[in-house]
Amino acid sequence: MDNQAVLDFQAYMLETTGDRIDSADVVLGELTLSCTPDNIISVLRFLRDDVQSRFVSLIDICGVDYPERKKRFDVVYHLLSPTQNQRIRIRVQTDAQTPVPSVVEVYPGADWFEREAYDLYGILFTGHPDLRRLLTDYGFEGHPLRKDFPLTGFTEVRYDDEQKRVVYEPVNLRQEFRNFDFLSPWEGTDYVLPGDEKAEPKAN
Repeated sequence: MDNQAVLDFQAYMLETTGDRIDSADVVLGELTLSCTPDNIISVLRFLRDDVQSRFVSLIDICGVDYPERKKRFDVVYHLLSPTQNQRIRIRVQTDAQTPVPSVVEVYPGADWFEREAYDLYGILFTGHPDLRRLLTDYGFEGHPLRKDFPLTGFTEVRYDDEQKRVVYEPVNLRQEFRNFDFLSPWEGTDYVLPGDEKAEPKAN
């Protein structure tokens, strides 16, 4: 899609939905709209039904975490219009306590996308028919794609042969931290590396 068509559609959206969107910017060759959670259903319904838009295909809903912000999460909707041969993204900001309206009534395919955003980021959606975890295990603690989630997690799962069942335990780092030397690789180390002890000694 050429840049002029994107700019024309940007002007069209500002004219028709300017009271419902906070901004309309062209980012990486695609139009990006920002709106509040209160307006997301109205904006998406317009994009789906308007004859100049016809964004009938929901490609993805994803979360983005900015922990330094007061509203730390972006919920990003990616839409496709096969009729207009255009893509568009819509962003909504929220925090861990403020829910975003579910858009399942507009795009039924949003069901699992919203469950994934809830599971991995803890983003809440009101009006969702079945908002529960999708990818993590039963009883999982926390939301693994948040920037402040520890890389090791909180629990580990293993099969206990004596108990003949799966057990959950707190994470136990069994390997001691390795010692690294930061000598220049061009100068080399002052000790023999494992595997080099059989090499012929260098002539002095």
